[in-house]
Amino acid sequence: MMTPIRRSIEVDFLRGVVLIVIALDHIYGSSLAKFMLHNYAFCDAAEVFVFLGGYASAAAYAAIEANRGGRAATMRFLSRGMQIYRAYWLTAVLMLASGAIIAALRLRTPMLAESEWPLFAAQPWSMMRDIALFRHQPYLSAVLPMYVFFALGAGVAAPYARRAPIVTLFGSLGVWLLAPVLGPLLPSARGGGWGFNPFAWQFMFVCGMLARLHPVPPAFYASCTARELTRIAIGTALGFAFSKLVLQTQPMPGIMKQNLAPLRVVSFAALAWLVAVVVQRGWLRALASRMRDVVNVGQQGMPCFVAGAFISIVIDTALRVSGPHRMPFVAGLCGDALAIGAVIATARLARALKRRTVATRGGPAIAVWTDVDDAARYTACTSPARE
Repeated sequence: MMTPIRRSIEVDFLRGVVLIVIALDHIYGSSLAKFMLHNYAFCDAAEVFVFLGGYASAAAYAAIEANRGGRAATMRFLSRGMQIYRAYWLTAVLMLASGAIIAALRLRTPMLAESEWPLFAAQPWSMMRDIALFRHQPYLSAVLPMYVFFALGAGVAAPYARRAPIVTLFGSLGVWLLAPVLGPLLPSARGGGWGFNPFAWQFMFVCGMLARLHPVPPAFYASCTARELTRIAIGTALGFAFSKLVLQTQPMPGIMKQNLAPLRVVSFAALAWLVAVVVQRGWLRALASRMRDVVNVGQQGMPCFVAGAFISIVIDTALRVSGPHRMPFVAGLCGDALAIGAVIATARLARALKRRTVATRGGPAIAVWTDVDDAARYTACTSPARE
């Protein structure tokens, strides 16, 4: 008999917020994007997305292993890698299709070049081959090839991280330090390489796994050390915010994000500790319980990510071609509302289709996977989320 599987509503909520933020961050003229993390810290939604992916993957592995054994858990993640690969292709096709529509309508917007439709129209067969081999990763699909490798490796990494966390951490740290050397070895049609160097970003993924498999003891949060860490984290976060708002005049070089620069790791770590304190005190659970649609977005990660990528291009194009606005903030806010509503609607539709599939097949819900980060629904917590 299977043991009960419970979900972390906090993790689902955070993943839902991140998926919505990713969509908003790629909309030109978005009003809400001005208040997002990248404006106040040296990290952004990408770090949160990958960290939570590692956290959810470790929880998924532990739950499947407990119910069906380690081999079944490993095979599930191999299958998951193929599912993410198909999602990568779907995202790439949507990016190219949006460019084709923009070109057909003769709209004047930078999104035409970003979608890479002109290049595809000139070299369709060679570009399709390059997309299949990850040599060419169309706009907004670049994070998914990295996730394919993470899914394929999670079945090996999760049990090892549970048995030998220190060795796992330092091994991951070593790979991260070598990432600028290892990154150029990946197949790429561009001189700059992959947008997300998986040798670097695996460190964030592994940290998420370790956080799930070896959580901070609840009693530690009441200690003097924890209070001192909280003070340091607050000071670090405020210092970085001051630097971003006042001192920094130029955008950070893209290579810092590509190779997960140490500054980004420190910035994320400070914020992650503060979020952990909020979770420990129950504040995030109280908020999440009142925002069930956002929780649902987090639970339907894969369809929401793919749909969010397409939605952001559509709304971005609409805001650009509609000309100058008398009230740009209001126009951007309307675009944001449409984007959020569309992502939430996608999550509701995905949930309904999942339930219909389960009812039709007559199997347990555990057999249905819809999350890009490998099954947040398997994340263990102290109490189950209400359906």
